Amino acid sequence: MQEELTQNCLPRIRSYYSRFSDKEKRIADYIISNPEKIIHSTISQVAEDLHIADATVFRFCKHIGFKGYQAMKISLASELVSPIVDIHETIQEGDSEKEVAQKVFRSNIRTLEESLQVLDEGKFKKAVQALLKARKIEFYGNGGSGFVAMDAHHKFLRTGLQTVAYNDSHMQISSVSQLTKDDVVVLISHSGTNKDLLEVLEVAQRNHVTTIGITHLAKSPLSKKVHIPLYTVSEETEFRSEALASRIAQLSIVDALYVNVMMQRKEDSARSIKKMREAISSMKI
Repeated sequence: MQEELTQNCLPRIRSYYSRFSDKEKRIADYIISNPEKIIHSTISQVAEDLHIADATVFRFCKHIGFKGYQAMKISLASELVSPIVDIHETIQEGDSEKEVAQKVFRSNIRTLEESLQVLDEGKFKKAVQALLKARKIEFYGNGGSGFVAMDAHHKFLRTGLQTVAYNDSHMQISSVSQLTKDDVVVLISHSGTNKDLLEVLEVAQRNHVTTIGITHLAKSPLSKKVHIPLYTVSEETEFRSEALASRIAQLSIVDALYVNVMMQRKEDSARSIKKMREAISSMKI
């Protein structure tokens, strides 16, 4: 089922870009370069400009999550009314250390802004409620996403909820086999195609465990199979992969979930933090 989206046409195109065919990249480049022209053009005019069939443009619109060309135009028009400042700049060989740092920061800001745009309020609320009701929460991620899983565990310890994180596939599948419908697993994967993590997801499904996925916006096996998908948007550059750029968005989604849970468990969380601080203080000289 296609999701109708507003004010995220360009971020979605950028997010999918590396997965497009050559023909789709031509359409994507045309839209990114001529957004105002697109909203005043018919599908036939766009197809004629690109020397392709109308059906090819229509399929492109479907691929990025819209019902058709008209729906994409409406979303694009909304985006142009409140335009996102294009702060992305390509890092050049001659850039100074400070200039590289500035561009990295700006890229991170853009990743966060665009990931916030595609955050589905309904799905996010479901994720928060699932975490609040969980008997136990487990965070799984491999490679770079494993560090995000560990960060999530470190934060959620303060909520007073039972939580753990694993970044080893054998530990993940062993642990998830012991979980039940009363538990929640948060699976973190930029690509959403990690074979080991998908096997863990299958075991979770067999045990009726509630699953939350934090993954890249482009459709993937993980995003299709988890109960609650939460998306990040990031763009690949010459010196930084989109997976690396997405990590800050993954961390921010975890932070947002954590703060929501803390707010709704205010008294329990306060007691938990007090206990942790008392325990830690005994370790200080």
